[in-house]
Amino acid sequence: MGLYFEDFAVGRRFRTRGATLTESMIIDYALTYDPQPFHIDKVEAETTLYGGIIASGFQVMALSFRLFHQTGAFAACSLGGYGIDELRWMLPTRPGDTLRVEVEVVEQIASRSRPDRGTVRMLYRTTNQKGETVQTCIGNHILARRPVAEAAD
Repeated sequence: MGLYFEDFAVGRRFRTRGATLTESMIIDYALTYDPQPFHIDKVEAETTLYGGIIASGFQVMALSFRLFHQTGAFAACSLGGYGIDELRWMLPTRPGDTLRVEVEVVEQIASRSRPDRGTVRMLYRTTNQKGETVQTCIGNHILARRPVAEAAD
């Protein structure tokens, strides 16, 4: 895609493809990273307020970032990030749910001390197959500016 910091204007949006979480994916993730009963034990999960297995919110967050990165928007410019703000989980994600992400640039800040880069704050809105929002967060990404040789062309 060849995008750089300059291409991430406030208001620009990206939409991802969908990805479906299976029960085994949810349990496998949770066994390693978030082993709460409602993520790993079908019988115990039935007795919780969720009424069954649900995905870890952190799995949903990680999947949301993966789906965005698969768009290729950061292929030429990502220098990492410095955190996530305002992470919220609105609804549980269940086995069989297909998630998609809409990502919107909400702030673009050129670095004063490092002219080769800038920060882009992006609102991630993850929805399920019903169009219901299951998660939102703001990612703070450090992006390279377009190389001088390319900018001159």
